[in-house]
Order: sequence, then structure tokens, then C-alpha cells
Amino acid sequence: MSAKDSLKSAWDKTCEAVIKLLGMDKPVVPVIRLEGVIMSGGRNANALNLQRVEKQIEKAFSMSDAAAVALLINSPGGSPVQSRLIHERIRALAAEKEKTVLAFCEDVAASGGYFLAVSGDEIFVDPATIIGSIGVINAGFGFTEAMEKLGVERRVKTAGKSKLVADPFSPETDQQKERMERLLNTVHGQFIDLVKSRRGDKLNPQEGEELFDGSVFTGTEAIKNGIADELGDLRSVVRARFGEDVRVKMFSPAKQGPLSRLFGAALDGVELRAVWARFGL
Repeated sequence: MSAKDSLKSAWDKTCEAVIKLLGMDKPVVPVIRLEGVIMSGGRNANALNLQRVEKQIEKAFSMSDAAAVALLINSPGGSPVQSRLIHERIRALAAEKEKTVLAFCEDVAASGGYFLAVSGDEIFVDPATIIGSIGVINAGFGFTEAMEKLGVERRVKTAGKSKLVADPFSPETDQQKERMERLLNTVHGQFIDLVKSRRGDKLNPQEGEELFDGSVFTGTEAIKNGIADELGDLRSVVRARFGEDVRVKMFSPAKQGPLSRLFGAALDGVELRAVWARFGL
């Protein structure tokens, strides 16, 4: 063996030793954490939205040696637009990188949270996971009678008869009710179409169940009616699939600073708690 060949052989052995030492010879599953209420970034510093998680999604899918990509979901929902944007980014990269996506639902994956879950090729749940809520909600208040009692006069001017919608200080008209119902039904239909396209023949409503009326289910019920696939937690499933030596690499959005968290809590604390409280959390 020539000196050149000996040097190359020694280099190869050194590289192999380093790879084993660092655990780089073991299968790896990148995990994208998707947690929180889904809303645009301007509303709350720690909200779940595409802008906040896109870099983590791209980094996870950029791992060419990944055995699969996992999603760790804990969300009561929120913005249908941000839910779809995150969903579409995950599915686009899954197709581009030819990666299987495994979705693991923790405490809750409801409404927009379930929208995220169906971006997975398989959906895993805990028996007590709250999942589903395939519906759309719009909530508000009306203060017209209170204003009359207080002697407050509402003065608002618009250009365009449909400009004023859902104003809490004005009586709601039949036209406004019809318009809002049309908007909600349209978005609901889009949600239903997406679930059907992703879950297909897996959907199997049990007797007396309605999957698309906004109902929520436990993880055990969800497996029976087809909106989830199996019971299982992240580490147990990936070890069973890819071996005991599998490495899990977490990708979570960066936490905001103390000042951002303080303002976020002050501005949106009540609203965020109300969203989680719908599911007893």
C-alpha cells in the first residue's frame, strides 16, 4: 500500500470514528413543535403563525438524512389563514424532500390545531387528547342596550353600505347576519374539503356522530372515527419505527424576550385564556 493510500485509509477510519462518537451514524427524526393559539404575529409575540415557525420547518426538512419529520402539536386553534399557511408549507416541503410526516397530538389539536395535524401522513394521539372541532367560530359582543341606558350616542360614518360589519355598538341587521354566515360557511367548507382530501377513506363516523359539526373527541374516539390513526407518543413511536438508537432533534420557535412576553400577556392574556378554556385547559 502506498503512503497516499495509507493516509486515505487512516483519514477514512478517523471520520468513521468521529461520526460514531457524535452519534451521526444513527437515524434521526427532526421534530417541529407547533404549540399555542394560532394568530398573526402582530397580535401576540408568542402566537403560532407561519412567520414564527417557517425557519424551523425549513431546517427540519433540510436534514437530508432524516428518517421522517415529526410534528408535535398542542393548539386549540385560531386563525384559519395562518393554519393553512403552515399546513401548506409543511406539505410542500414533504413533497419536495420526499419525507413522511408523523403528527403527534398532545393535550389538544382542535380546530386550527387539527388543521395542522392533517398535514401529517399519520396522526398519533394520547387516549385523553382533545381533537377535532372541525368547524369555524366568530364571537363578539353587543352593547346597544347598555349604551342606551348610559345615554351614549354612537356616531360612525362609512362610504359603502357593507363597510360596517359586526360593530358591537350598533344593532346587528339581518343582512349582516347573512353575510357573516356566508363567510363562516365558506371557510368551514374549505376545512371540510381539506380533511376529506387528507384523510380520505380513513374517516369512519360512528353511529350518532357528526365529524364536521365542530364536535371534539378524545384520542380513543378519534381513532375509531378515523380522524386519527393510532395511540402513541413521539419517542415510543419513533423508537419502534426506526430503532432504539434513533436521535430526536427538536426545532422550536425562539422564545420572545421578557418585555415582549409581558406586553403579550397584558394585551392578549384574556383572549388567549378564553380560547384554551373552550377545551377545559
